[in-house]
Amino acid sequence: MNLVRATGTIGGLTLISRVLGFVRDVLFARYAGAGLASDAFLIAFRLPNLFRALFAEGAFSAAFVPMFARTIGESGGDLSAGKRFAEEALSVLLPVLIVFTGIMVIAAGPVVWALTGGFDDASPGKFELAVELTRITFPYLLLISLVSLLGGILNSMQRFWVNAAAPILLNLSLIGGLVLFHSTTEIGTARVQAAAVTVAGIAQFVWLLWACLRADVKLRLRAPRLTPQVKRLLSVIGPAALGAGAVQFNLLISTALAARFLPEGAVSYLYYADRLNQLPLGIVGIGIGTALLPTLARQLGAKDDGQAMHTQNRAIELVLLLTLPAACALVVSAYPIIVALLQYGRFSAADSVATAQALAAFSLGLPAYVLIKVLTPGFHARSDTRTPVRIAVASMLVNLAGNLTLIWWLGVVGIALSTALAAWVNAIALWWVLRRNGHFTIDARLRRSVPRLIAASLAMAAVLYGMNLLTADALDDGLPVRVGALTLLVGTGFVAYVAGVALFRAVSLSDVRSQLTRRR
Repeated sequence: MNLVRATGTIGGLTLISRVLGFVRDVLFARYAGAGLASDAFLIAFRLPNLFRALFAEGAFSAAFVPMFARTIGESGGDLSAGKRFAEEALSVLLPVLIVFTGIMVIAAGPVVWALTGGFDDASPGKFELAVELTRITFPYLLLISLVSLLGGILNSMQRFWVNAAAPILLNLSLIGGLVLFHSTTEIGTARVQAAAVTVAGIAQFVWLLWACLRADVKLRLRAPRLTPQVKRLLSVIGPAALGAGAVQFNLLISTALAARFLPEGAVSYLYYADRLNQLPLGIVGIGIGTALLPTLARQLGAKDDGQAMHTQNRAIELVLLLTLPAACALVVSAYPIIVALLQYGRFSAADSVATAQALAAFSLGLPAYVLIKVLTPGFHARSDTRTPVRIAVASMLVNLAGNLTLIWWLGVVGIALSTALAAWVNAIALWWVLRRNGHFTIDARLRRSVPRLIAASLAMAAVLYGMNLLTADALDDGLPVRVGALTLLVGTGFVAYVAGVALFRAVSLSDVRSQLTRRR
């Protein structure tokens, strides 16, 4: 499996999804602003998203995919053995999900209160609206968990594109709700978005089910039974969920503290900043992490430890090539980017300032967020899901301590800074443990390229700082002028970075070309 090709496929579809997602956010900012309704909806949407990251995408990516692939491999490539395992997993997963979703819908009031403290800003009806929207959105968890099971099967069969395309349906559903059914009031628009979330879950499930049927994967519902393989899956899935959800836990902590202690709009500022910060993370980190796990599992299964280490070095080189400039650009040009993309309608200039400050702080941790996605498969491919959990818990404690310390002086910026710091603690600890165990060593090529990539990124940042001054007025003009100015800003930064990479000889362009063109 060519890692760059797989990453390109997943990353390209993720790019489409993230661009559509930001179109959705621009429309939501325009119709709902950054106040009572947006805060309530984002709290409601955060809950199913957290459990999706923990149990659906995170846990199944880390636990189910290697076990499914190993089951097929041990049976000599017999897909029916893998399907039996998937059916056994589904028989236990489905009733648990149904019961859990029902409990969360019924107990939405206490859950939202525990997360927000009832909102200390005392906006009338805000808590009740958040509870109502949580009940509307939470069935999404049941649906997206089934999507993740089916997507894990397809990923194991190296049909990465189908699962990578599923989030596009979520964003199309939310955009359709905003364009076709948005209300004249902010609260009405928030209710439309909550309903669109569940509709999107149905669409994603139908899409993955259709793809599985076309791949001759037809799962039958069995009576729930704890077979040895299912017991093994359950023993791995808990730690895997916590490890994969560390960033989501940190964001949940941040959101809860913002809802309790900061003025109205703080939850929205954090959300919009995180969404922009997640754009390169989704394109690069999720893409390469998804492709890397089955690749490492196969190499380690074949006792080819040297090739596995080489693969991980090249994965780190690739993500730093792409994320270091993204981090520098988002730190230096956070304000003009936010103004150009979000400052319309109900989203004010003051909202832009607060969101840009949070974005710059979040982006300091962007390389760490992506490195976590690359380093964690080094544990999961060896069926070690407990070590990443211990590290994730430590990083969450760092995040909590940072939040409680910085929130009083820096507000939203303090929350974003502590989240970035926690990500670096997580990434560095993962690297240190892999190195200590002899599972990863930085090779000469990576040691040579990292400082040169940093130099090229800093040179690009200097160019962008000058471009910020030149394009400042245009970025706050009409839509066509904004688009042109933002395109000029981004294009100039891209050219400056490519020139810096070439000048400092940070990577070999011939190596990149060979990776892009090399077949299996």
